[in-house]
Amino acid sequence: MMELAGKKIVLGLSGGVACYKAAELCRALSKEGASVQVVMTDAATHFITAVTMQALSGKPVFSSQWDPRVNNNMAHIDVTRDADAIIIAPCSADFMVKLAHGVCDDLLSTMCLARPRHVPLLVAPAMNVEMWTNPATQRNAAQLREDGIAILGPAAGDQACGETGMGRMLEPEQLLAEIIAAFQPKSLAGRRILITAGPTFEPIDPVRGITNLSSGKMGYAVARAAREAGAEVLLVSGPTALETPFGVQRVNVQSAQQMHDAVMDALGGQHVFVSVAAVADWRVANPSTQKVKKSADGSVPQLQFEQNPDILAAVAARTSLAGYPYCVGFAAESENLLEYGAAKRERKGIPLLVGNIGHQTFGQDDNTIILFDENGHTILPRADKLTLARQLVSEISKRIEKNSLFQ
Repeated sequence: MMELAGKKIVLGLSGGVACYKAAELCRALSKEGASVQVVMTDAATHFITAVTMQALSGKPVFSSQWDPRVNNNMAHIDVTRDADAIIIAPCSADFMVKLAHGVCDDLLSTMCLARPRHVPLLVAPAMNVEMWTNPATQRNAAQLREDGIAILGPAAGDQACGETGMGRMLEPEQLLAEIIAAFQPKSLAGRRILITAGPTFEPIDPVRGITNLSSGKMGYAVARAAREAGAEVLLVSGPTALETPFGVQRVNVQSAQQMHDAVMDALGGQHVFVSVAAVADWRVANPSTQKVKKSADGSVPQLQFEQNPDILAAVAARTSLAGYPYCVGFAAESENLLEYGAAKRERKGIPLLVGNIGHQTFGQDDNTIILFDENGHTILPRADKLTLARQLVSEISKRIEKNSLFQ
């Protein structure tokens, strides 16, 4: 799935070493299906050539207000009229001044000032740490936010000048995630969401344990979708090989008990809890402190089991007293999903449960899910997990909007 298929993006480059990242961003936008029109300031051409950006975008680069290639000689108007978004990356301290104060002395700044109000403008600051933290720059950044301009980053780290601190432009993949998110409805803006994801691992000895086939892909997709929808997201994750979605805070755990403790510690102030993790029902009650060796007589070690805490039930019990967070559970069954899913929702005492067939989804990139609520069930047809996650987030937002506790 190409996330930006059909989108027309104007990519503006102002002067800065981070222009080299803009080349990779341009390539990434194109790979996601976007049509990219590059506009460069004169300063930007001292760091990267228009030839490079033309090769990557597949379109001639604009840099002059007086470009004769535009029929009416009004590139600052024509370039933006059919654009879906404008991203300035890198955005220098100097260019932030222009945006904050309506200065239009070159094509890119004039184009930004003349853009239609419905076209989002996103800027990715890139500058020395002292420049970023300077009160003047911070005043300009505050003005941009007040004007509805999205500021992406910056990040902290090593800088080309040899200093370290805030001011690094976000990496191309991070900017790509932010641009994709900009096109998603902000249905959970201002909400805090706690999500569990992945499998748990119950130790038998220091090198062995009991786990399951969950990859964590669905939970991570829900975390990304919730963050795209404007939520502040905390992800409590069992062992996975997945990268944390950009902008999501992650807490790593191993066992069901650790996941339970992390969830209960973080529960205060959360508006929504989504229990996606495939949590082990039982743990080994007598784990060995050393690796269990094979015995000469072939006897098998006797494992004793005890039940793990029920995380979803514990949160639901808290909800019944406080009224929130809004609880969403997941059920991975192997058969009779309609029957078992409906029964589990009632048994857990939660308003919404998402059911699927475990062996048909674990490790897969797509799935079919069923939403169970007090009115029955709704089937969401097979799709990639991010698409399903966005649909689920939309359903959650609709439900909490009707709840007076969330007004």
